[in-house]
Amino acid sequence: MGLILYLIVGGLIGWLAGGIIGRDMPLGIIGNIIAGIVGAWIGGELFGSFGPSLAGIAIIPALIGAIIFIFIISLISRGSKK
Repeated sequence: MGLILYLIVGGLIGWLAGGIIGRDMPLGIIGNIIAGIVGAWIGGELFGSFGPSLAGIAIIPALIGAIIFIFIISLISRGSKK
């Protein structure tokens, strides 16, 4: 049950981060889950684990990390389309 909750929280964080910066992740919900989980790792490394936590994911650093990750992915995908 913990893994499922972890994936759900990761997906929600990825979706919310994409909505904040106005860019969608490729692969839909799978992309959102990946963005949320990678964002949680990036945010944890950069900012530590402060604020509320759900399913082992610190929400605020994960959201900031997911925004950073989606921004970088959008820059890379925009550069490869040219």
